[in-house]
Amino acid sequence: FPADFICEGLDQTRGWFYTLMVISTFVKGCSPFKNVLVNDMLLDAEGKKMSKSRGNIVEPFTTIEKYGADTARFYLPYVSPVWTPLKFNIEGLKEVYSKFFNPLKNTYSFFAMYANIDGIDIDECQIDYEDREEIDKWLLSKYHKLVKNVRESFDEYDLNKVVHYLSSFVAEDLSNWYIRRNRNRFWGSELDNSKKSVYITTYEVLVGLSKLIAPITPYISEELYRNLTNEESVHLTDYPTYDEKLIDEYVEQRMDLVRNLISIGRYVREETKIKVRQPLSKALLDGKNNELISDLVPLIEEELNIKEIEFVTDLNEYMNLSVKPNFKVVGKVFGPLIKEFQTKLESLDTNLISSLQKGESITLEVGGEEKEITSAMVDIRISSKEGFNVGMENNEFIILDTTLTDDLILEGNAREIVSKVQQLRKNKDFNVADRINLYYDGNEDIEKTISMFEEYIKNETLSVNIVKKNNLTEIFDINGIETKIDVEKA
Repeated sequence: FPADFICEGLDQTRGWFYTLMVISTFVKGCSPFKNVLVNDMLLDAEGKKMSKSRGNIVEPFTTIEKYGADTARFYLPYVSPVWTPLKFNIEGLKEVYSKFFNPLKNTYSFFAMYANIDGIDIDECQIDYEDREEIDKWLLSKYHKLVKNVRESFDEYDLNKVVHYLSSFVAEDLSNWYIRRNRNRFWGSELDNSKKSVYITTYEVLVGLSKLIAPITPYISEELYRNLTNEESVHLTDYPTYDEKLIDEYVEQRMDLVRNLISIGRYVREETKIKVRQPLSKALLDGKNNELISDLVPLIEEELNIKEIEFVTDLNEYMNLSVKPNFKVVGKVFGPLIKEFQTKLESLDTNLISSLQKGESITLEVGGEEKEITSAMVDIRISSKEGFNVGMENNEFIILDTTLTDDLILEGNAREIVSKVQQLRKNKDFNVADRINLYYDGNEDIEKTISMFEEYIKNETLSVNIVKKNNLTEIFDINGIETKIDVEKA
């Protein structure tokens, strides 16, 4: 006494908060609580107050039975801070399940499946932090920063921040990047230090996460924790703490830049309608990042399916930058001098344009006077030169050479065939280790593809034989080519 905080709905301001304050002031001479957390009203998806007469109430037990109590608990603070009105929408439950629960379950299932296949004893995977790979250190840095952010947000009684930190980490950092990037380490036949490191890092983060989410999602956290540790209950453990020494800003800066460039590159592919499975010959990066990420180039090449990455100092060889006045902003500022201002912008060098892109101000002489020019006063546009496509975000560039040679097209066909075969394996419920015979029937381009990339297709699909067969029935689209494919266990 007094309590650290009190939590109740907006309608209890007089009936509860005020009454307690009066009684405590009379009896103790002080407030009975240090902090007040006031929940606002729960509304329907259109922002209307729920009522039986309107027929817009959400029946809790039906909702929980269908979507799970954890999903409902996580969703409520996810929508908005608790002190603002909450518009309850069933579609939102589906969203948090897909963004948080699904990737969390998939990550655990992936880890558990391969740990069981390998007969892993986690105590035998203890690899010192210094000996772990950089991507392991990156994940640990992200995790400890997550713990720090979550604890600080709890201290502020801001559960909205908590659940968004958790969702972003699980979906983006853990599932979509770390696990996906390290699948080959799990698949490795030898239990070397690299494989031990990926197991122990994933294990530590999953155990930590189970504790971190326990106050909000008590059921899935309990299941994860008990399965991972064989201990009695996650709710009998201490809440996680973070280690400042394991938060490595340099490692995060490098990896986050690489992820950002890959994201930009994928966007460029989407814009040009070139699938990621279609290899490209070259991508160009800004030379300023050479020293920072040059050793991570293979990662970018693999993620974007690029044969070669080149760092260039003069990006103007591959793209055109044009700068024009933002007439809505500067029309009244320059008046009759607007044409002179426009001419000055057309002759800006790349360094000044770069400054404006960063949000910095530059100085230009217009009408005989020095004028401060901000990024809001100009409209900067980028266009690619023939054969190249450029993407930019936060002043980071990636330029893709989108010219497709015959060999690149054939390799794209091979990757497409591998994708279709993997789907067939899954549909037929084959084990991940099952060897298969692969049958196909296609035109001359498919024949060339099989001939040139036979070993690649065999290795990727675990095919013992690749045989042309005439009586196949299932047709697949291989980059616009009708191709018949079938598989059977060898």
